[in-house]
Amino acid sequence: MPKHVVPEAARRRRRPTKEGTVLSESLIVHTALRVLREHGGPGLTARRLGTALGADPSTLYRYFAGMDDLTRAIGEELMGRALDDWAATGEWRADLRALGLAIHSSYLAHPQAAVLTASRVTGRPREIAVDETILALLHGAGFADGAAVRVYHAFIDLSLAFAALDAGSLALTDEARQADEEMWSSTYARLPADTHPRIAATAQLLAGRMNRTAYPVVLDALLQDAATLLDAEQGRSDSGERAAKRTS
Repeated sequence: MPKHVVPEAARRRRRPTKEGTVLSESLIVHTALRVLREHGGPGLTARRLGTALGADPSTLYRYFAGMDDLTRAIGEELMGRALDDWAATGEWRADLRALGLAIHSSYLAHPQAAVLTASRVTGRPREIAVDETILALLHGAGFADGAAVRVYHAFIDLSLAFAALDAGSLALTDEARQADEEMWSSTYARLPADTHPRIAATAQLLAGRMNRTAYPVVLDALLQDAATLLDAEQGRSDSGERAAKRTS
């Protein structure tokens, strides 16, 4: 049976912790982000979080149904921060690009948390606000509902997939990450042209690109495809209207 989560109003009446801190869901999430940064995903436990907060670990269950519920709240926080750092300009393609980059940046600012949460669906208000914003941008641009959902699906999955991929690299130890990055110059660049002609021909280009994220490039390709889809939809609509006028 799931644990009972105490309503927000009741939580605010709780006494401060022994350090004088008044707990809140927001404080717990922010502290969890710090614990993740310092100890990684496996290090995020109720006991360690309680110690960081100066509270009994059992107190956490007044705010969250369990550690998985807390994980969802962390994911929502990262998604919400992206929306906080974004502002609409009225041009759907530029706005979607800026929002995608904001999502990517928000997750990469907390790589350990990104690895833990990028694949989760939280169903929480700030995540829902991001989803509504994306769909509203597409609707305002003129996408039909089916096309809007198609583009939304590709857009959000692409953003979160690259967030998880790039955060995974950042979450490595400095030594492991440096070894991976050097592989392009220490191994790939030394492959002989007689056995690996295309790698040898492009070795310097690979070394110059492969340690940077490809997310902006792939995001632009997705948005170009979406613009082509929109043009095709609008072209069919215009043709239908002209045909209707000719027969009327």
